Amino acid sequence: MNKKIFVCEPYLNGNETKYVMDAVSTGWISSSGAYVTKFEEAFSGYCGVKHGIAVCNGTVALHLALAALGIGKGDEVIIPSFTMIATAFAVCYVGAMPVFVDADKDTWNIDVNKIEEKITPRTKAIIPVHVFGNPCDMDAITEIAKKHNLFIVEDAAEAHGATYKGRKVGSFSEVACFSFFANKNVTTGEGGMCVTDDDNYAKLCRYYKNVCFNPDGPRDYLHNDIGFNYRMSNIHAAIGLAQTEKADEYKKMRMNNHALYKKYLEGVDGVVFQKDEKDSENVGWMNTIVLDTDKYGRTRDELIVQLKENGVDTRLLFKSMSIQPALKKYGCDCSGKYPVTDWLSENGFYLPSASNLPEEDIKGICDIIKDFAR
Repeated sequence: MNKKIFVCEPYLNGNETKYVMDAVSTGWISSSGAYVTKFEEAFSGYCGVKHGIAVCNGTVALHLALAALGIGKGDEVIIPSFTMIATAFAVCYVGAMPVFVDADKDTWNIDVNKIEEKITPRTKAIIPVHVFGNPCDMDAITEIAKKHNLFIVEDAAEAHGATYKGRKVGSFSEVACFSFFANKNVTTGEGGMCVTDDDNYAKLCRYYKNVCFNPDGPRDYLHNDIGFNYRMSNIHAAIGLAQTEKADEYKKMRMNNHALYKKYLEGVDGVVFQKDEKDSENVGWMNTIVLDTDKYGRTRDELIVQLKENGVDTRLLFKSMSIQPALKKYGCDCSGKYPVTDWLSENGFYLPSASNLPEEDIKGICDIIKDFAR
């Protein structure tokens, strides 16, 4: 190919400049500006829940959610072994212990059939991650959580607008968490949000994110609890509001990209796509394939080199939580076997996935993959 195609670029095609310039020209650039509230209301409404609490990134959103739920030292939280390490780090931040569950071979989400075997008297919550925009089996997870009296904290960082049985992700848990990093379907550059239907959890999230200033009284600089400075700026929120206004449009673009990759790679032996969760709408945040080397005839790494030589940027997938040195040092039980996670990590990678990626580029990328097959 004659040009560089990056793995993902932000698509800013709405009122971003208008809203940011308004924030700058009026001097409201900190976390006190009106765009923060407007963004919180717009995005939580988009998810179908009452409250949104804007924060500075998706990782701290997870930390804030766990803190608001009272999870701490001595507690255990079940997470997928196949996830971005931020999911595990957030559990560590509150002093709790991450406990890993392998991925499902088809959907690549947490294997719901293996969750209960990891539950102990210390388990307090499950964090399902909607991997690559594919909603988890929330009926099964909700049933398990109710049976064992556990909280659910959705990690929806990759799944803006995805639906499960007609409901948006983010509406199935006590608190759900989103990221607005530059590669997300809805972006603020850097940013995140907790969303919840629970008035008390929303109040606690707002309390802790603002260094535990008294939310109901004057700012007297007396702090009763250890808090965090996790506020989002008005400038970032201005971008987020503009993005939320066009969230469904961007979602459709990502889903169309996903469909095009499947169309142009149909029938290529050894190219494996993620399967959609039943009764769900996968928003195709990242277009990911796994190579069956025996059928494709080349290794994942050989194909990545070939794509790079043709100007196509790619990214490797997450490494298993069970092999992370930081988590071993922290004291996590990393002795288990996670074969599906290992298979994904060793054989999978991202293809370019920007919302506005032209069809001709997708076709060109797929042609390289087809032509390189042995």
